[in-house]
Amino acid sequence: MAPTGDPGRRAERPPYAAQRQQILLQTLRGAGRIDVTDMADRLAVSTETIRKDLTELERQGLLHRVHGGAVAVEDLSFEPAVAARTEYADEKRRIARAALGEVPSEGAVLVDAGSTTACLAELMPADRDLAVFTSALTIALTLATRPRLTVHTLGGRVRSRTFAEVDNWAVRALSEIRVDVAFLGTNGLTVDDGLRTPDESEATVKRLMLKAARRRVLLADHSKVGRISLYKYGDLSEIDLLISDTGMSDTDARRFEDVGVEVVRA
Repeated sequence: MAPTGDPGRRAERPPYAAQRQQILLQTLRGAGRIDVTDMADRLAVSTETIRKDLTELERQGLLHRVHGGAVAVEDLSFEPAVAARTEYADEKRRIARAALGEVPSEGAVLVDAGSTTACLAELMPADRDLAVFTSALTIALTLATRPRLTVHTLGGRVRSRTFAEVDNWAVRALSEIRVDVAFLGTNGLTVDDGLRTPDESEATVKRLMLKAARRRVLLADHSKVGRISLYKYGDLSEIDLLISDTGMSDTDARRFEDVGVEVVRA
């Protein structure tokens, strides 16, 4: 019996390459991700066969290979401007309020560019003597109204999409500072593929932010979990605390905790 196009049905005999690839693409459209081992079991072929199929589909521009499988190409390329990131606004505000407990009474902090970190900047207390370093011009302008905060931007080229400062000047600044806490954002996170962002220059800055802080706090709403973006900037094991929202599943929270990350769901 020939295999059907149902991606959830195990094949009764190994399908031909064209049939396998059609099923792989159907699965990708439905689930947003393909797992090599799972598809090999469903289609009664070896994992190496599935990897070759994914390589061919990637060559055609139909998907992108990642560790253990593949993701849709559109998941890698879409990067909304900060001003357009209105989804999950309530969740982001709850995350930002929970992050206030990580702001020290004195010392120095780093605030990454991003919509959730921008919410944190809006709530940042004005009664503390803090040096605040940020890569985002919009966040710097928000914080500059608080007279007890000393606000520093990293310098460098400003990306028009995120208003984040990147490239050599930002890299140089981060190599010279050491802060108490870094508040970071991300476009996607998984246990296997780590922390990711669509832009290579922002990935470089975020990677150095991780190294510049004694404590690293990641602010990410539940929609970022399981998403893959093009450039990796860190591993989950480099994060001390992940603050998300109640939309994150218990299963995902346990997986993050198993690699040593404390998880708070606000």
